[in-house]
Amino acid sequence: MSVVETLKIDRILAVDDTPDNLILVQTILESEGFEMDLVADGMTALQQITESPPDLILLDVMMPGIDGYEVTRRIRSNTGLPYIPILLITAFTESSVVEGLDAGADDFIRKPFDTDELLARVRSLLRLKHSLDEQQKMARQREDFVSRMTHDLRTPLVASDRMLNLFQQEIFCKISPEMKQAIAVMIRSNHNLTQMVNNLLEVYRIEAGKKTLNSEICNLPEMLTEVVEELNPIANDKGLTLKIDTSALEKVSENAGIVTGDRLELRRVFSNLIGNAIKFTDSGGIETRIFESAQNNGKNLVTIEIEDTGYGIAAEDQTTIFERFRQGRNKRAGSGLGLHLSRLIVEAHGGTIELFSEVGKGSVFTVRLPKQSQLSN
Repeated sequence: MSVVETLKIDRILAVDDTPDNLILVQTILESEGFEMDLVADGMTALQQITESPPDLILLDVMMPGIDGYEVTRRIRSNTGLPYIPILLITAFTESSVVEGLDAGADDFIRKPFDTDELLARVRSLLRLKHSLDEQQKMARQREDFVSRMTHDLRTPLVASDRMLNLFQQEIFCKISPEMKQAIAVMIRSNHNLTQMVNNLLEVYRIEAGKKTLNSEICNLPEMLTEVVEELNPIANDKGLTLKIDTSALEKVSENAGIVTGDRLELRRVFSNLIGNAIKFTDSGGIETRIFESAQNNGKNLVTIEIEDTGYGIAAEDQTTIFERFRQGRNKRAGSGLGLHLSRLIVEAHGGTIELFSEVGKGSVFTVRLPKQSQLSN
């Protein structure tokens, strides 16, 4: 069976209050195989663009009602529209061109225009449009692949984890201490891989705008205490001290350290930060401090500092440490997703996360959250 691919015809919207100009542009461009829509004023153009976005807009600057500059600004401020190249048609001086480009236009052509120049500029802008559309298509395909891959990977990981635990519990048969130790290593590796897959899935959901955050009252001192208690056995195994200091909140109100946010996601951030501190510290300990501070606008921030006495992070790595897949130089560095995901979660809560570190002396990760946050999804 043969498949005949239908080539898409580019549709161009021409906006001009002079009928003769519209007819001229229509004649030139339709003869080149383009599909044309003609509109005589800015408001009608905006309505048509919203209902059926064209591939390119030819826009006259001087029109009654709203001019081409304002039409351009409104198109660019409409986040619901795809990218549409705008070619301004002007009879004025360089200053008008500057204003048009500042408003968001992509190119301009002066009246009276040459036919070959008009066609060249139209083809150039359409090539740009097609290139960006293809990039967005590839990005969507990549995101879909990541989503499917992470979902598919989780199923066998969960199954293998259950089987390994059954072996370790000697459900099937007695096993030697050496075998138990080997299985324990396999379980830890399986957990690390599961965490990487989960982080990748969460990063995808947030960056694709598919993550919904639940707004609830979060008692951060209680949350941090729970995280520290859970991770304390790991710290003890390494001979590290793991402390939490909430004394600065005792002088504040009863609501000290309480924020509005997604409890599970904030807990993920602090578990990751404290867990990392334990992972990269061989001697000394980790201290978590929480206190409140006032902003210039009078609103309060809840600040959490997680300080370790670990290896520290090189200055050249600190500027990119929160970027996706940016691994540190330490041999224990993971996938480079945990800190990136933590930053996304904190910023979705209207907060910030920062790092101060000196090689050989340790690191301090600082998270600042507003008392009342507007969650972004």
